[in-house]
Amino acid sequence: MKFLDQAKIYLRSGNGGAGCVGFRREKFIEFGGPDGGDGGRGGDVILECVDGLNTLIDYRYAQHFKAETGQHGMGSHRTGAKGKDIVLRLPRGTQVFAEDNETLLADLTEIGQRIVLLKGGDGGYGNLHYKSSTNRAPRRADKGWPSEELWVWLRLKLIADVGLVGLPNAGKSTFLSATSNARPKIADYPFTTLHPGLGVVKVGAKSQGGREFVMADIPGLIEGASEGAGLGTRFLGHVERCRALLHLVDGTQDDVVGAYRTVRAELKAYGGNLARKKEIVALNKTDAMTAEDIEAKRAALAKASRKTVHVISGVSGHGVQPLLHELMKLVEKQRDTAQSRGKEAA
Repeated sequence: MKFLDQAKIYLRSGNGGAGCVGFRREKFIEFGGPDGGDGGRGGDVILECVDGLNTLIDYRYAQHFKAETGQHGMGSHRTGAKGKDIVLRLPRGTQVFAEDNETLLADLTEIGQRIVLLKGGDGGYGNLHYKSSTNRAPRRADKGWPSEELWVWLRLKLIADVGLVGLPNAGKSTFLSATSNARPKIADYPFTTLHPGLGVVKVGAKSQGGREFVMADIPGLIEGASEGAGLGTRFLGHVERCRALLHLVDGTQDDVVGAYRTVRAELKAYGGNLARKKEIVALNKTDAMTAEDIEAKRAALAKASRKTVHVISGVSGHGVQPLLHELMKLVEKQRDTAQSRGKEAA
């Protein structure tokens, strides 16, 4: 399925149905009186967060969504039927912005969450509503209330536990492929990954109470990405909601410290508290390095990052399992923290 994380669509709720001017006319009933019913209410535009979706491709070619208009009132005291609502099924992590692409209207973060974005117009009153002791035969009926319409931007920010960041060709796609069932494109040239990818990483055997977390592969960053260079920072929005970051550094390049600082600078320039997220640093592609180079570059990277640097190889699998266990501990700690904050807020 093609990945799409942004779409612009037009939404309109349903108009209210018009009221009816009607009078009861039956044989042997001399004074029937007014009996025109009210119009039905227009349908709403509802946003629903559903499971099993991770793209907005459904809104690439179908861009106009309109709820049904309420039916008109009828004689014999009959009220018009309500117009059908239109429900937009959206993946978890979708944000809805106004046409200016800045004003946030809705944020879908929980499965099953439903938001009425646009309400349908109310139905107009029929002449039965205006009957009174002084106005026995009113001939007034109202039109239905108009609908609401809006152009909105849908922006998807994937919600993952761990986000993979690094320069192009740092081995992020290879690492994701080696640790999960995801099959991203892998090649020996930069910018192989053009769209974020998700994979479920399982840690430990099922018989031993195996655990799992979701990892997101983000397209590589280069210097100046915050100003639009390369693929820019468009896909960094998917990292905003990750619980932790795994920063992969290509050990075969000469300046590993410069590579690390370049990505950190772009994370800081982007904002969104990305630079404050918990981070684990790993020196990758060590299968193509000598022991002396590994130790020298690990020490330099540890000094620059002030963190423990994991030495791994996504191709051979060296050091991958200890790293996954470390990530799992970090993710569980972040989950517990988020859960405790939610209880306090409640």
